[in-house]
Amino acid sequence: MPLHPQARAVLDQLNAQNAQVEGPVTLEMRRKMIDNAPRRSGPEVGRIEDRVIPGPETDLPIRVYTPEGTPPFGALVWFHGGGWVIGSIESHDAACRSLCVSAGCVVVSVDYRLAPETKFPGPAEDCYVATRWVQANAARIGIDGNKVAVGGDSSGGNLAAAVALMARDRGEPRLAFQLLVYPVIDRDFTTESYQANAKGYLLTRAGMIEYWRLYLRDDADAANPYAAPLQAGDL
Repeated sequence: MPLHPQARAVLDQLNAQNAQVEGPVTLEMRRKMIDNAPRRSGPEVGRIEDRVIPGPETDLPIRVYTPEGTPPFGALVWFHGGGWVIGSIESHDAACRSLCVSAGCVVVSVDYRLAPETKFPGPAEDCYVATRWVQANAARIGIDGNKVAVGGDSSGGNLAAAVALMARDRGEPRLAFQLLVYPVIDRDFTTESYQANAKGYLLTRAGMIEYWRLYLRDDADAANPYAAPLQAGDL
């Protein structure tokens, strides 16, 4: 299926920029590119608050976006994408603002630890603990504890699906909804999509193989539903 002309124009521009980079693009370079990239501001929200909450091994920064209106609101706990190795609450600030305004809910963006410094299951456990904190502190942040959802884009969608499975298996927290935006749900590089879209679309098959390599401790982790949710026998 051909790309929309606008999408093709953007993709051609990005591919041309990448072609100007001499040599391989290292993880450090990718992180600097994300950190220094121009950002759109996103819409205004009622209130934004940065907090630090206890994590499983170290404190976790979160950013709480509250819409205009009267609480309690529903809540979306958001996990940013970036192949588990790049991205932050800053890189996805505009997206979280838009979600907050369009859904009329509190959005809690989680700055989970990144791979490869923290391999699986560390980032997933960070996201699970943050979700538990949100529900346990519902009154403090002006939400209805019965209306807590998880969501994320790409690898963030992977983490959201993992948190949903963890919550089911561990008996808490009770989730109302999942918002999975083009989620990474399995490590199978032989699918038709991986073959047809291996190159030329910015994110390559080789790039995904590398992201998975940096995230997992070993090949055995790929069979763990908390790493690859499609491996779950029951969703």
